[in-house]
Order: sequence, then C-alpha cells, then structure tokens
Amino acid sequence: MKFNEQVTRIEPSPLRAFNDMAHKEGAELFLTLGEPDFHTPQQVKDACGVALENNKTFYAPTMGVAELRREISAFEKKLNGVDYDENEIMITTGSTEAIMSALFAVVNEGDEVIVPVPAFSMYKPVIELCKGRYVELNTAPDNFQITEKALASVVSDKTKAIILTSPNNPTGTILDEKSLLNVYEQVKKRDMFVICDECYNQLVYNERRPGFVRFQDLREKIVYCQSFSKPYAMTGWRLGYMMASKEFIEQAFKVHQYTTVCANTFIQYAAIEALRFDPAPFVEEYRKRRDYCYDRLVAMGLDVVKPEGAFYIMPNISKFGMSSMEFCTRLVKECKVAVIPGVCFSAEGYMRIGYCVSMDTIVKALDRLEKFVAGLEKKCA
Repeated sequence: MKFNEQVTRIEPSPLRAFNDMAHKEGAELFLTLGEPDFHTPQQVKDACGVALENNKTFYAPTMGVAELRREISAFEKKLNGVDYDENEIMITTGSTEAIMSALFAVVNEGDEVIVPVPAFSMYKPVIELCKGRYVELNTAPDNFQITEKALASVVSDKTKAIILTSPNNPTGTILDEKSLLNVYEQVKKRDMFVICDECYNQLVYNERRPGFVRFQDLREKIVYCQSFSKPYAMTGWRLGYMMASKEFIEQAFKVHQYTTVCANTFIQYAAIEALRFDPAPFVEEYRKRRDYCYDRLVAMGLDVVKPEGAFYIMPNISKFGMSSMEFCTRLVKECKVAVIPGVCFSAEGYMRIGYCVSMDTIVKALDRLEKFVAGLEKKCA
C-alpha cells in the first residue's frame, strides 16, 4: 500500500527520538525538553474547575470563546502596543497548530519559506508537508542575528514567508533592532509573510521590547502565533492563538476548522485567568539558572552566547572534532546526562541545554559535563 509521499519523506521529531534514546540508555539527568518545571498557577487551575462546574464542556466556537479573544486583544495591546480586535484572533490547540494553520494557508507547491537557523525542528517538516521548500538562513556566524547580506542571499522570487522566533529556541537569543529592520526592508518590497512564533516573548531577562509585530504598516503580512505553554507553565493544556488580518484569519480558519474543529472549551475559560497572571517570578528563577549555566560553561572553556530570553543555552562544541550527535550520545552513555544535539536544530557543532529544570539537576548535570569536557580536552591536547 502506498502512503502520502509527503508524509513518508519526513521523520518523527529528532528531539523526541533523542530524548527517548536517552531514557533507554538509562540517563539520570535530563536537560532536554522545553517544559517548565513549575506547576500551572493555582488561579488558572481554579478557573478551569469553575468552568467545568458551569458545564463549559460543549463545542466552543471555531474561532474560540469570545471572552478569551477579547481578553487577548486587551492583553496584546498592553504588552505589544498592537490593536487586533476579536475577529482577528483565533484560538488554537497550542502555537504548533497556529503555525501549521498559517503555513498551510499560504504555502503553495514550490514556494520557499526562510527559516533562520538554529531553529525549532517542527518548521521544516511542516513546510515540506505543504510541498514548500525549506530555506535555511544560517545565523550562527553572526551571533544568531540576521544580517542584511545573509538575508539577501536566501531571498528569491519564490520566497513566500519567513519564520521569526524571538526569543529563539534553541539559542535564547532575541533578534536585535538591526535584525528586525533587515527583515522589514525585505518584506516591505515583496509579496511575502512574516510568521512570528512568539511563544517565549514573556520570558525575557532584560528590558522587554515588542518584536516584529510592532511594524503595523506591514499588518497584512504579519502572522503572530502565541502559546500559553511556556510563560504560564501550561504545556499539557495545549492552548495558543493566532493574530492576523481578517483576510488571513479567514483562510487559516478553514485549516483550523478541518483540523481540530475548535480548541478545548473549558481550558479557554482558564486561559482568561492565565492572562491575568504575572510570570515575573518564573522569569527571575530562569534568570538565576541562566546565569549559573552561562558562568559554568564559560569556565569550562566553551564558546557560548549568553541568552536574553527563553530557557535554553547553546554552547559550541565543534572544537572536540566530533558531530553533535556523537558528543551528546557519548554524554548520555558515559555520564548519564541528556542534552539535545545541535543537528536537531540545523546547528551542527552545538548542543542545546534546557535550564527549565531544578537547580539541583542543573548543578549535577554540569558537574558531570565539566568532567566529560575536561577528559576530551586532555585527549585533544
């Protein structure tokens, strides 16, 4: 029997595959998946309980509960200074579905989608499912920023969109003003969209500034995808949203409708309360962990860019003369420590460390990593 060729060509998530391998190999300390170790705020759980008691268990409108969309509209106006009304906001099953709906709404066969790398591993297979062409923009030589020259080298007449993730997964880097303006200059003169994956945009360590969404003169070209997972420790709740022009939402709505019908109803009422929760205590704890990881990695002699947001750090390990997969596999087998190989993010020569775990786990894991690195350096000497 023949299956869909687009599906058979893609592979399951390499992140999940490596994490599963590490479990099978008996790893003891995991700094792999991007899941906050905090519990969902009590006020959110209480609101969910109230919604259940009030029998909010029927289908929600496909666009989402109107009260939540109005709350998001007010929230985004306060946070990013942008004005999207409830008819320009669609509630989705996580930001993953928002991004998928956006790509399926715009990508035709042969269209190119630019993805600055290192990047989250889901973008490439989804673009390929749409029969589009995944085009990498390598930001590693420029401290994970987007230069005018690098962007110009990958833009073409077939470019349909660019995906921006800031703060970035896996690097924790925030795109600076120059990077955003470089993208702006290309987009304003072309028929292309900017899909903003903003799921970490509240987890910022310095003064927070709005991302690409603030360029509202390009409003018709901007698609903003957001998640409740990371800022509110709600990964298992699977809720997110898309903001875009009415014209864009009308098309993405069709994909969303035939994929999920609607997001979970009672969770949407809980999400209203989530938007009223200040994640600052979470951010402060991540900052402490970020600082500890950065200082330890620098002391180990690893080349690393200090993250400005999210909860990942990505040191360069190319000096050890082995692939990131070999390095990380050996780390699992010899030290029982699991991190993610950079190749999973189109970033060979790096590894991603997630510090959204307890400080005790971080300290123990970095102690073992330090011994492992010291042993490699001794062999290289």
